[in-house]
Amino acid sequence: QVQLVESGGGLVQAGGSLRLSCTASGRTFSSYMGWFRQAPGKEREFVADVSRSGGTTEYADSVKGRFTILRDNAKNTVYLQMNSLKPEDTAVYYCNTVIPGVRTTPSNSWGQGTQVTVSS
Repeated sequence: QVQLVESGGGLVQAGGSLRLSCTASGRTFSSYMGWFRQAPGKEREFVADVSRSGGTTEYADSVKGRFTILRDNAKNTVYLQMNSLKPEDTAVYYCNTVIPGVRTTPSNSWGQGTQVTVSS
């Protein structure tokens, strides 16, 4: 069974930084991995993804230049370094496998997510 465990969220002031981590089990981690987020009252949206090797990344326009996605295959972990945070980044953040170029996940299994709250 796939397990995804996100951590690292918290409360931060606008302009601050956070680093999220996601540890995935087994075969899941051989895939493209990505981060998604869901703000209150909104649909879950794509944030960023990274290829199996870590050499190719994609970002939503809203986070480009501020967020960086990284992965450590030896630790089965994917990270999201978030800088220059804005109140509109407030959301629950989730990781999952990603279909390359499509920015969606083929999975219907999600972790518990990690809450990020940015105060103005």
